[in-house]
Amino acid sequence: MGREHWKKIWVGSAGNMVEWFDWFVYASFATYFAGAFFPEGNDTAKLMNTAGIFAVGFFMRPVGGWLLGRVGDRKGRKAALTLTVTLMSASALLIAVAPTYSVAGYGGAAVLLIARLLQGLSVGGEYAASATYLTEASAPRHRGLASSFQYVSMTVGQILGLGLQIVLQRTMSDEALHSWGWRVPFIIGALGAAVVFYLRRNMLETEVYEELAEGGPDGVPAAEKGTIRALLAHKREAFLVIALTMGGTVAYYTYTTYLTKYLSNSAGLPKETATLVSFCALIVFAALQPLAGALSDRIGRRPLLITFALGSTFLTVPIMTLLSRAGSFWPAFGLSLLALVVITGYTSINACVKAELFPTGVRALGVALPYAVANALFGGTAEYVALWFKRSGAESGFYWYVAGCAAVSLIVYLTMRETRDIDLKTVGTRRGAPEPVGGGESDADPVPAR
Repeated sequence: MGREHWKKIWVGSAGNMVEWFDWFVYASFATYFAGAFFPEGNDTAKLMNTAGIFAVGFFMRPVGGWLLGRVGDRKGRKAALTLTVTLMSASALLIAVAPTYSVAGYGGAAVLLIARLLQGLSVGGEYAASATYLTEASAPRHRGLASSFQYVSMTVGQILGLGLQIVLQRTMSDEALHSWGWRVPFIIGALGAAVVFYLRRNMLETEVYEELAEGGPDGVPAAEKGTIRALLAHKREAFLVIALTMGGTVAYYTYTTYLTKYLSNSAGLPKETATLVSFCALIVFAALQPLAGALSDRIGRRPLLITFALGSTFLTVPIMTLLSRAGSFWPAFGLSLLALVVITGYTSINACVKAELFPTGVRALGVALPYAVANALFGGTAEYVALWFKRSGAESGFYWYVAGCAAVSLIVYLTMRETRDIDLKTVGTRRGAPEPVGGGESDADPVPAR
């Protein structure tokens, strides 16, 4: 890829990194601020309260996906990406200054809830805008490699959050962390988002979108760009996004956002050790993404997706069972890394696979809304479901739940067509003519068989 392509990928990824830093520090620091917003009680119950608010953020993601996906398709990818980081900065600042239960009762929890709603709106649009931007900004034969940087930046954001947590754990007392230290990452996140806002205001639009604005063949009438009506003309692809996301999002949030709490609350590891396990495993995980993305450019997307689904279906139960018995760093690290290697088959390429399904005029919305729905139903609730099983005394039931979601996605991967070689500029048009696709089930062939 040329220098201009890499510049676009860098700017898009930098913003995505800060967005997900803000998103994940909520989960990684929840064990410290859970007691700040709720009255004294069972530790698991307090974690369930904060996990519930975490899940609420996911239920705003479909709204954010719809609103910001529409902005991305009608006003451009740059406009959507700039708006998402503005919302994220505001939400991080709200959490940083939220009053505790001892000061304002449940008023602090209300502020926390509002902040998570704003984060849900932001991330609901960020994923699709970023996935679309990175996919369109890359050279055609390197879309898998380029789009893999979405999860590289997401993971780096989480690594920075965990790294900051490790530093704070080693420089502050446990009492100070529970009292006020947990506010530090949210202050940093708000400042980082302000910097990214400046970068995104000066970013370049993708050539694919600019050509559409000039009237290039796309299959979506200008008046219907970014609309639900246009999306319904591709409802088969929209349902495909939901189904192929189901297993991947549950597995991803299980082994990233929930892992630290699982190792601490279930395996009995000290919080510091659990955090270090996640930190080290995620560094390797981030490094694997471009390698897997580049591999998909050579052999196709489906082989990686199928490998992920097979591994998650058959390995989740034994991995989670052994993790619950891991008594030290190295066993926990090895098992966590094995799980993350498995889900790399999904994370490294899922952005480009979804973007490759839709025409340019509805691509941002087509990725955003179905993906956000799947995350609201499965990804955002994964931690809450895990804690519910634990509180019910049947924690192993969650392991089977994760494996079952992966099995559903496996069926989809086995039956879907390959997307590697499609032309982003003409996907969605009828064969032989650049006419718009009619309403109802699309009779276009956006994902040609290879």
